[in-house]
Amino acid sequence: MNGGDFETHTLLWVIVVLQTIIIIGVQLSRTRYKRTKEDLKQAQKDLEQRVIERTNKLRNINNQLYDEIAKHEITEELLRETQDYLNSIINSMPSVLIGITRQGVITHWNTAAARATDIDAKEALGQHLTEVYPDLPVTTEMIHETIDKGIPQINENIQHGSGNHAQHSDLTIYPLLSSEISGAVIRLDDVTMRVRIETMMIQNEKMLSLGELAAGMAHEINNPLSAILHGIQNIYRRTSPDLEQNHRIADDIGIKVEQVHAYLKARDIFKFLDAIREAGDRSARIVTNMLEFSRSNNRDHQLVNLPELLEHSLELAKNSFELQTPEGSEQLEVIKEFDLDIPRVRCSPTEMQQVILNLLRNACQAFNDEEYGPPLYPRITLRLRSGAGNVSIEVEDNGPGMSEAVSRHIFEPFFTTKDVGKGTGLGLSVTYFIVTEHHDGTIEVESEPGKGTNFIITLPVVEG
Repeated sequence: MNGGDFETHTLLWVIVVLQTIIIIGVQLSRTRYKRTKEDLKQAQKDLEQRVIERTNKLRNINNQLYDEIAKHEITEELLRETQDYLNSIINSMPSVLIGITRQGVITHWNTAAARATDIDAKEALGQHLTEVYPDLPVTTEMIHETIDKGIPQINENIQHGSGNHAQHSDLTIYPLLSSEISGAVIRLDDVTMRVRIETMMIQNEKMLSLGELAAGMAHEINNPLSAILHGIQNIYRRTSPDLEQNHRIADDIGIKVEQVHAYLKARDIFKFLDAIREAGDRSARIVTNMLEFSRSNNRDHQLVNLPELLEHSLELAKNSFELQTPEGSEQLEVIKEFDLDIPRVRCSPTEMQQVILNLLRNACQAFNDEEYGPPLYPRITLRLRSGAGNVSIEVEDNGPGMSEAVSRHIFEPFFTTKDVGKGTGLGLSVTYFIVTEHHDGTIEVESEPGKGTNFIITLPVVEG
C-alpha cells in the first residue's frame, strides 16, 4: 500500500468515525430532545394544573369577596337604618338634646333644640354652644367638670321669664366618654306643667289644712262673738225711746228715757256701739269665710246667666268705685267686654257673686296703694269669654300690679300685703277654694309691677 492509498484509507476512517460521532451525537440530541419535550409537556401539564388550581382558588376568593361585599353592604344598610332609627327617636323626644365636645363645639342638635332656638341643625353643627344658644345656663367649666368627674350635673326648676308666663326647665349634663372622643350631652326638659301641678298640690294641701283649722276656730269664736252682737242689740233696745218697757222702768227710778238717749248720743256712745257692731259683723264674716274651707261641696248649683250675674255684682260694688285723690274723689271707669251667646254655667250664684265682689274689691283697694298712688285713668275691665267646653271670667285692673314673689303666694291662706288690721289674707284663698273645690274650675293671676293685675277664672260648661 503506497502512501496515497494510506492517506485515502485514513481519510475514509476519519470520515467514518466523524459520521459515527455525528450519528451518535444526533441520536443523543434526539434522545435529549425527546426527553426535553416530554419534560416540557409534563411541565406544561403541571403548569396548566397549577393555573387551574390557581384559577379555582381565585374564583373561590372572588366569590368570598363578593360575599363579603354583600355582607358589608347589608351591614352598612343596617347601620344606616339603625342610625336613622336612633335619630328619629332622638328627634321625636320633646327634650332638647345637644351633643358637644370638651371645647363646647356642637356635634349633635336634635329637632327640639332647633324648635327651641329657631336654628336648624345644619347651622348649629360645628358652632360653639355659647354662640348658638347663649341663654342656656351652661359654662365651659361645667362641661369640663362633668367630663373629668364622669358624673352628671343636674340643675332643676330653672325659670325663664317672669309672671304667669314664666317657664321652668330641668337641665342635665351627661358625660360622654369613648376611646376616640370625649364630650358631653346636654338635656333640657320643659317642666312648667309639673311645677304648676306641684304648686296646685301644695295649695290644695294648705286649703285642706286650713279647713280643719277653720272648723275648730269657728266654733270657738262664734260663741263669744254671738254674745257681743247680742249684747249690742240689747243695749240699743233698752235705750230706745220707742220701747214702752223702757219708759216704765225709767219712771220707776225717776228719770226720762229721752234724757238718757240724748246723753248717750251727745257722748257718742252710739257711735262706739256702731263701731263695736261693725267690728263684730266683720269678725262674723271672717268666721263665715273660714267655714267655707270646712264645708263639703253640697251647694245648690243651678244654671246661671253669667252676664246677668256680673251686672248684678257691678251694681253691688258700685259704692266701692270711688277713689280719693289729692284733687278730690274720682270715679273708676268700668269696661265690659262680654262675648255673645255665653252658655249658662251650672254654679252657685251666691258663691260666684262672692268671688266677683271679692276680686272687684281687691282691684279698688289696689288703686289706693299709698306708694303707687292712683293711676291717671283708673280702669277695671270685666271680660266674659266662651271657650271650648268652658267659660272664662277676667277681672283686670291697671293698678300697681304685683311682683312675682307676691303673686306666687297670693292664694295662700292668711297671706296679705296690707297693714295689720286692714286685711286677713283670707279673701283670695276663699275665692280660690270656691272656684276650684266647689265648681271644679281654675283661677290664675297675671301681674307685673306697674302694669296692673288680671285674675282669670275658668269654669267648665256641663253638657245637659
